[in-house]
Amino acid sequence: MTEEGGVETTVVVIREYDPKTDRESVEQVESSCEVGPNGELSLYTDLLGDPICRVRNSPLYLMLVAEIVNNNNTNHETKQIVGMIRGCIKTVTCGTKFSRNKSADPPKPLPVYTKLAYILGLRVSPFHRRMGIGLKLVNRIEQWFGDNGAEYSYIATDDANEPSVSLFTGKCGYTKFRNPSVLVHPVFAHRLNVSNRVTIIKLTPSDSESIYRNRFSTTEFFPRDIDSVLNNQLNLGTFLAVPRGYIWDGSGKFLSDPPENWAIMSVWNCKDVFKLEVKGASKLRKGLAKTSRILDRVFPFLRLPSLPKIFSPFGFHMLYGFGGSGPMYTKYAKDLFGFAHNLAKEYKCGVVATEVSSEDPLKLAIPHWKVLSFTDLWCMKRLGEDYSDGSVGDWRKSQPGLSIFVDPREI
Repeated sequence: MTEEGGVETTVVVIREYDPKTDRESVEQVESSCEVGPNGELSLYTDLLGDPICRVRNSPLYLMLVAEIVNNNNTNHETKQIVGMIRGCIKTVTCGTKFSRNKSADPPKPLPVYTKLAYILGLRVSPFHRRMGIGLKLVNRIEQWFGDNGAEYSYIATDDANEPSVSLFTGKCGYTKFRNPSVLVHPVFAHRLNVSNRVTIIKLTPSDSESIYRNRFSTTEFFPRDIDSVLNNQLNLGTFLAVPRGYIWDGSGKFLSDPPENWAIMSVWNCKDVFKLEVKGASKLRKGLAKTSRILDRVFPFLRLPSLPKIFSPFGFHMLYGFGGSGPMYTKYAKDLFGFAHNLAKEYKCGVVATEVSSEDPLKLAIPHWKVLSFTDLWCMKRLGEDYSDGSVGDWRKSQPGLSIFVDPREI
């Protein structure tokens, strides 16, 4: 965009983020923008001095900034960063095909992979909106996606965030794809109970990878580089819930002869990446929250529900990779959630969160507070006509499965 009036020229430049010169300006724009729709309460992020933190752990990533450059008749030039966007690329499961066996064995389901790009952290200063800057940022990051072989691009936004939904579906060619649920639970001052009929085992990254690849590689959005996720320093561990008395003898034995009921879950430490803060709360609401914490701390045996300090910067843990089998699966998953809550309490986190498919039975089984939880909207765009595997066709037209695999590197 170029505007000329007299001898003054204004140009919007889209360029790559420079951490040496841009960090302070980017943080100012970030702090001026809300995450989610406008309302009484707004959610703000503190990126802890690293604007790339939310994509840094992805296999391939880029951050762009939008900069307004003004030139006047004295050849004086001023520059101002007014927006930014992050993007990353990975390879994920987009569908399933079946092996062609010559033996009498039934066909084995195999994952179909695609190269997927993800857009997150699109921000435009409130004083520079409705100028087409957001669209320019999206167009440029999509060009980078295409140059690096991405076949699809998707974004995640709050289903109620009308400006974001309008931009991507109305101007950028995205279609509504999935509606997963973000389930958020406060970390109480008291610990949650975990059934004494269940044993929870912390797995090695190698055993975790074996189980995930064997049982979940055909799950939609499963990352092909799951080993990189599990070996990342932010991954606090993968935990397996099995019947009490079950003897663990490695993933090989487990996969060949699993117990009737079991559940698995991994924990990602978002607290060391960025923090959140709820602003706009009334003094009354803050006072009630503080009172609930005091009562819970003084009388933990009463197990009173309490709201943590979400009105000041707080960290959280992301629970991902939920799965399992058996008639008691959801109860085992609930025990894993209790274990994760207690772990987050030790790490002094404010909340624990997970994201599940709208079709997943875990949506009803996992404890969460409706006032903190919300429906997410994933929108997808097809970037090209050539595909690495034709077994799926156009992924956008596929029906949702019972579950999705949420990659914690891009929260």
